[in-house]
Amino acid sequence: MAPKKKSAEARVGQPKSLLKQLAAQPDKLFAGKFRQQYAALCFRYKNDGASIEILVVTSRDSGRWIIPKGWPMEGKAPHASAAIEAWEEAGVRGKVGKKPVGRYTYLKLLSDGDVVPCIVDIFQIEIKTEAADFKERGQRALAWVSPNEAARRVREVELKSILIDFRPNGRGKGK
Repeated sequence: MAPKKKSAEARVGQPKSLLKQLAAQPDKLFAGKFRQQYAALCFRYKNDGASIEILVVTSRDSGRWIIPKGWPMEGKAPHASAAIEAWEEAGVRGKVGKKPVGRYTYLKLLSDGDVVPCIVDIFQIEIKTEAADFKERGQRALAWVSPNEAARRVREVELKSILIDFRPNGRGKGK
């Protein structure tokens, strides 16, 4: 009998894809309510003063490109939680918008193997300072890229659209 071929995920050491997990256990998709997260859409103006760059970072577990995000923090407003995530994950600080500029959904694979649907509210931060040393330094790659390149790098379709349409102060297309 011929040896069984390893899947692409097994060859590169990745866990089963979320879609495969859901196909095997569809009850996990909506077993609980959506969980809330807050993200920071960090941007800075380029030298021309007209165009912007957006900060993308890699996740610690899979290495895929994302924007800084995390769970709500007790006693912190949503926009403040997003700002803390930007500081911890990328060492950046700036002027934070208090109203979300967008929202996207994704499926999060938890450490116990469960998959939970998440709703992520996004808060813009115009970056004023960047630190050389921060909490998750060395655990993530960071890149300042154009909005189109940021959209190309992330996986979530709704987030791609938000990044392409993003205009500082929430003045994206159709707003």
